[in-house]
Amino acid sequence: MKIAIYSRGVDKDNMPELNRLFHEITRQHIEPVFFQDFFNQIYCSLELSGQYSTFSSHEDLPADIDAMISLGGDGTMLDTVTFIGDSGIPILGINFGRLGFLANIGKDEITKAIDSISNREYIVDKRSLIHLDANLPLFGKAPFALNEFTIHKKDISPMIKIHTYLNGEFLNTYWADGLIVSTPTGSTGYSLSCNGPVIFPESSSFVITPVSPHNLNIRPIVVPDDNIISFEVEGRTDGFLCTLDSRRELVNMEAQLAVRKESFEIKLIRMNENNFLQTLRNKLSWGLDKRN
Repeated sequence: MKIAIYSRGVDKDNMPELNRLFHEITRQHIEPVFFQDFFNQIYCSLELSGQYSTFSSHEDLPADIDAMISLGGDGTMLDTVTFIGDSGIPILGINFGRLGFLANIGKDEITKAIDSISNREYIVDKRSLIHLDANLPLFGKAPFALNEFTIHKKDISPMIKIHTYLNGEFLNTYWADGLIVSTPTGSTGYSLSCNGPVIFPESSSFVITPVSPHNLNIRPIVVPDDNIISFEVEGRTDGFLCTLDSRRELVNMEAQLAVRKESFEIKLIRMNENNFLQTLRNKLSWGLDKRN
């Protein structure tokens, strides 16, 4: 069995847990495949034995990988998605960060998590992605996102006008700082902080949420994810920001942009006892009331 390991980096305080992870991988006779930049940061502090290898991009990720482990927070998980792409490799997120909504396996669960992967005793949740089509090259070979696509004004520039269409039919013009189109997975992220609704992961929908709209009657809206959502942007500057999860590009006002559901899904590994409602309650304090 081979497991790929990705991380942006791990604090020195977490090195004992990291070595415990590699000890469990070795004990289970699993071959680790490290992200090269991460391996360069930690190899002097590792206690490794047995065979291992590295990868640097989606192209050189071995085809026989059984799973990928993301070490970090939710941002690290979103990075991992760009390496996985349409390969179908399931992802396990171990939370070395703060919130850990997507990366919801605690450091104290490392042994149990590796046992579950080794014995293939886990549940796979399939999550839909959002895909960006544009009339200019954006985001290289990964024009997709697990959480959301956004259009946003630059820095301190004035608000922008975002003309929005569903399958070519006019929906609305948003006078706002920006606009979020989130997947069900992303509904608990940036969209939620802008008063968007929480959507169950298996819902076949997108959430369109304005960012600081200059209208009292504008609210988020949920639309079926078989729609193609297109945009025309106006503003007093020569460009705006376009993002897919944590990645961003500066785009000129003449750009033609549209988003749709991606043709493939991402597989997220979860332990049997964890589910979406428990994560909502534990991570976002949903329903918390001191009277209960």
